[in-house]
Amino acid sequence: MGLAQNAQKLMDRRPPQVTKKLGSGAKALLVSSDPVFRALREHKVIIMACNTRIKHVIPGIMRAAEELDAIVAFELAKSEGNLKGGYTGMDPYIFFDVLMGYAEKTKFTKPFFIHGDHTTTKSKAPEVIADSRALIKAELDAGYTSVAIDASFNQIPDNIIVTTDLGRDVMAAGAGLEVEVGEIKSVGYEGEITTVEEAVDFIAGLEAGGIRPNLLAINNGSKHGNYLPGEEVHIDLKRTGEVYNAVKKWGVNIAQHGITGTPLELVGQFADYGIRKGNVGTNWQNIAHQGLPADLMQAMRDWAKKENKDIKFATKQFYKEIDNIPEADKNNIEDMAYKSALEFIKAFRAKGTATLFLESGVV
Repeated sequence: MGLAQNAQKLMDRRPPQVTKKLGSGAKALLVSSDPVFRALREHKVIIMACNTRIKHVIPGIMRAAEELDAIVAFELAKSEGNLKGGYTGMDPYIFFDVLMGYAEKTKFTKPFFIHGDHTTTKSKAPEVIADSRALIKAELDAGYTSVAIDASFNQIPDNIIVTTDLGRDVMAAGAGLEVEVGEIKSVGYEGEITTVEEAVDFIAGLEAGGIRPNLLAINNGSKHGNYLPGEEVHIDLKRTGEVYNAVKKWGVNIAQHGITGTPLELVGQFADYGIRKGNVGTNWQNIAHQGLPADLMQAMRDWAKKENKDIKFATKQFYKEIDNIPEADKNNIEDMAYKSALEFIKAFRAKGTATLFLESGVV
């Protein structure tokens, strides 16, 4: 079967809520992440997942993926894009529409998925689980094709209970599933790195409840956000490989969080240790900030200083102003994102993954 036939088969088999949202004639290759990671499980490649907090970077990422024949993912975490818009001002429905608009505008033809990153669930209290369930339902209804359930704040028995409960909703919708054990913080500490025993206990517990995730996120010493001047990267790839070797019998690969600021020569080694998805978030925010008009950027800094908040929280406050910057600035941001995406895709060994996936025939 040829690539076109396999692509059509994927579109025919994508989650029903996606077909309902797009219409049966839609050609965008928005697919579930489940077949993507099943197809690429044994290949030492990493899919770049982009937390695109400011939308102007999106067409540049799509251009790079198109040029390099790469699968790519777009994602927002619960804090970034929840039912109230998170700190980006985009709820799941807005984010989906933005992505599909750019896919049409750029004539994007490569497979991609939309991922609900870090569905943070800090306890098994009914109201806490209900809050996450409502967000997952909205994401799936909006057209997301992949979800990460993050109950890593809980002890492993409770993490299993929460992830099993919410994971059933994701699997029933035909979407891909990422889970997490070992909380990934703003900085990694040696004593908090996920152990092999923790990972095995967690995945075995999920398997016993009928939950079969595609990806496991662990704390391997990475951090979210920017690295401070002079701060060293301490990602324990040896431990990561040990975890991967222990859980791969369940068909699980590793998701790497906190990549911004990591040297690309190190990033290139990640795939050798079972990592198949790499989250890149703050990098795109940095690029967007670099390209925003100087007066707007200063106003955002002033607001953040006055409110004593990280600059990322200014995104929602200045949503309209960011949306309506001059076309020249939008084009500049797009070009910078394009160049950065090319570098990451190459470092991730993801060039050609679109054809590799389509040739696999996995649906």
